[in-house]
Amino acid sequence: MKEKLFGKTITELQQVAKSLNLPPFTARQIADWLYKKDVSMIDEMTNLSKKARELLNEKFEFGLISPTKVQKSTDGTKKYLFPTIQHKFIETAMIPERDRKTVCVSSQVGCKMGCLFCYTAKQGFQGQLSAGEIINQIKSIDEAGEVSNIVYMGMGEPFDNLEEVLKSIEILTSEWGFAMSPRRITVSTIGIIPGMLTFLEKCEAHLAVSLHTPFNDERRQLMPVEVAYPIEEVVNEIKSWDFGRQRRVSFEYILFEGLNDSTRHINELTRLLQGLKCRINLIRFHPVPGTPLKSPGEETIHHFKDMLNKKGILTTIRASRGQDIYAACGLLSTKELSSS
Repeated sequence: MKEKLFGKTITELQQVAKSLNLPPFTARQIADWLYKKDVSMIDEMTNLSKKARELLNEKFEFGLISPTKVQKSTDGTKKYLFPTIQHKFIETAMIPERDRKTVCVSSQVGCKMGCLFCYTAKQGFQGQLSAGEIINQIKSIDEAGEVSNIVYMGMGEPFDNLEEVLKSIEILTSEWGFAMSPRRITVSTIGIIPGMLTFLEKCEAHLAVSLHTPFNDERRQLMPVEVAYPIEEVVNEIKSWDFGRQRRVSFEYILFEGLNDSTRHINELTRLLQGLKCRINLIRFHPVPGTPLKSPGEETIHHFKDMLNKKGILTTIRASRGQDIYAACGLLSTKELSSS
């Protein structure tokens, strides 16, 4: 099986050029074709000599992977199904809004974190995605040329695949790559502290943390990661970090009826996040088979938002998109496909 060029950094492409005895500037030319042009074959890299293209074709392939299925929601959200190198599948959501198109990318095949409210968790962990497979989810969709924002909130825990996630962001944000602003990228984590600190140090993208309850005992029931990395420690690490003026930190909070939607939770969230410039995104729970959890009514959701705002914590309600095609928060899964 030939090695894929797509997903390689400029340093790796320089090594490719060197291994084939091609001029050093060839690496920049290849990067330009991979990440800036609308081509999909080495033979289409027309400013490379015929000999250079022959040498590349002998050992490499371009490396784009087409989706095998596309579903469209009544609200315009689209869900793409992509095969992976390991013969498994991943899902990617494209969410259109009036002035932007956001792509929600997966970073793993399945997930090993076991969160109670997440459908991806039900299929377990089945493999890591390469940087190429991550950015392929942006390059190989119909809206590739219109993507304005990227969120690492699909299948998997990004900081459990840290090296490839950082590499994919390097390609997305470098001038030799997609040249996107890191301020248009948000990476979500359940709070793996070592990975989070490395991300904050090496990358300028926004950080989002899945919080869901400020109480240690409740969070352990919802998210096993709480045992290793308590939310209080996660927040304290974030408070000690200088985010600068433009980089944002936000907290995702799925509301569950009778579990995390009380005045007690509002007060504890206020205490926990005191002194931290951040935003809370409230998310409606989308029922997952096999869990007893329920979403509270709209009145409760809006009251929760209003009370947090009154206490000085900027809080918004995230619109539910693509629920009818299982593309909304927590619903991505390829369990049936991956186990067949």
